[in-house]
Amino acid sequence: MNKYFKGLIKENYCISTNYYLLTIKPLVPVINPKPGQFYMVGIGDTYDPLLKRPFSFFKKIRDTLQFLYTVRGKGTLKMKNLKRGEVIHIVGPLGNGYPLPEKKSLPVFVAGGTGIASVFSMFQKLSNKACLLYGAKCRDDIIDLKDTKSTKDRLILCTDDGSFGRSGTVVDNMEKFLSEKFSLKDTPVIYACGPKPMLEAIAKIAIKRDLRGYVSLEENMACGFGACLGCAVKTIHGYKRVCKEGPVFPIEEIVWE
Repeated sequence: MNKYFKGLIKENYCISTNYYLLTIKPLVPVINPKPGQFYMVGIGDTYDPLLKRPFSFFKKIRDTLQFLYTVRGKGTLKMKNLKRGEVIHIVGPLGNGYPLPEKKSLPVFVAGGTGIASVFSMFQKLSNKACLLYGAKCRDDIIDLKDTKSTKDRLILCTDDGSFGRSGTVVDNMEKFLSEKFSLKDTPVIYACGPKPMLEAIAKIAIKRDLRGYVSLEENMACGFGACLGCAVKTIHGYKRVCKEGPVFPIEEIVWE
């Protein structure tokens, strides 16, 4: 099985105001990713931009991989213009991924923005006994999670401006949810991915409630293998590389600065 491979673009289109979905078919047999792992994706055949970009895989559907992204700079702007039939270079899966929860626990997935890509496959795997809180700034930033129709009672959508779903940030709604569910016999365990301020706030809530949890960090990366140290973050055990020891870390280990 290959970690370095070429992928044929099957689809690349806008799925909401600010989000795009890239679907690729690997041209060789590849390793199946674990929930929470990521890939380094090259943007075309040129050296502009020089470095590949890290993306959590969103879904694996039969022989294709899907990546969710938003345009944030030169690389993703160029990615937006990739066409069906083009071939790109990819490395992965990389990183550690999410550990499975213990049997007597309630997995609570919390996602902000493109963080939904990191947690979604794990939520699908555990959807009959898990809950997902997914938040964005406004209705236009909420993507349609078609694969969760059978788990609507376990899916909480929220927007900062109250234009869709529950009103308020995903952090506010997570705290309300925990207050409602904390008396259950199954202890919540948190799985979170999103902007760093969101993760820091979630970590504080989890630690205050003495809950176990995991956060997947989104950092700029140059290599994806731990060689360049560009993605190192401070933890209670010293600096660790997000691409190698992460991107998933126990919620209490990160030193938020």
